[in-house]
Amino acid sequence: MSYTRKDLLDLESLSAEEITLFLDTAEKFREVSEREVKKVPTLRGYTVCNLFFENSTRTRISFELAEKRLSADIVNFSASTSSVAKGETLLDTAENLLAMKMDMFVMRHGASGAPHFLAARVPASVINAGDGTHEHPTQGLLDMLTMRQHLGELAGRKVVIVGDILHSRVARSNLHGLTKLGAEVVLCGPPTLLPRELGTLGVTLEYDLERALAGAEVVNILRIQRERQEGGLLPSLRAYARDWQVRPEHLKLMAPNGIVMHPGPMNRDVEIAQEVANGPRAVILEQVTNGVAVRMAVLYLLSEARRRMEGSAPAGGTSPGASEDTLIAQADA
Repeated sequence: MSYTRKDLLDLESLSAEEITLFLDTAEKFREVSEREVKKVPTLRGYTVCNLFFENSTRTRISFELAEKRLSADIVNFSASTSSVAKGETLLDTAENLLAMKMDMFVMRHGASGAPHFLAARVPASVINAGDGTHEHPTQGLLDMLTMRQHLGELAGRKVVIVGDILHSRVARSNLHGLTKLGAEVVLCGPPTLLPRELGTLGVTLEYDLERALAGAEVVNILRIQRERQEGGLLPSLRAYARDWQVRPEHLKLMAPNGIVMHPGPMNRDVEIAQEVANGPRAVILEQVTNGVAVRMAVLYLLSEARRRMEGSAPAGGTSPGASEDTLIAQADA
């Protein structure tokens, strides 16, 4: 199948087939990243603007690396040093950038729905790199890719997401993607950080960490987002760590092949013990590696969708309809 949308804004609206297409394509680009020559000409002639209104390390750098490996021209936007700091609106900023012929926006914003707002108003493709507490679709994809590499098909697998669910866009992308692929998803955390309405989305809510982890094949541990905490939702970080920190003894409750994940950045010895973060079950750095491959796949599939919509490609770009295998072969050219 082909991806037919202009944008990637969330996983909630995608089908299982579309999610699988992203994962399968990312597997191929993971192979490219392991080669001596890591560059392919897929986005030659495209200009991609990384439009970040919030701080980021892994997401911003991996998107930039993915863009460079696909031969795109890159513009990095920082809100703190732009006219946004002078009061310019999001739409005015985007329209001025479009006047400079941007083809894609990779957008991170503190307001939930901001990428959807922009995508509805500009002809360029928009990729959501995290919006408020809504979604972070490429993080969800890279998490699922990492799980699939260790466990095979995800249908029937027990995946526990533990931590600050209330403020986590990562949790929402994971639960939407995993449930579409047939996984059993358990959300675990303090009652004040675990919205009851999420129980209507085909997942289980559990407040006891030991019960949640029994037989789990994946535990995805979320950061306590201190910058988003308000209203005394937690009595203290020490109290949180006492009841919901994942420690070595908890891993004994999991399946023998169980893996430990964390989207980063970690608060060591708050939500995850040092020994767990550094232990043999942790695949946290594999997630980072897979992030580049997933973002290459997203950029590629969106560029192909645009080529089909417009019936042409930028000068020097890969011809419409080129297969993933063709693109990978070009890495050796």
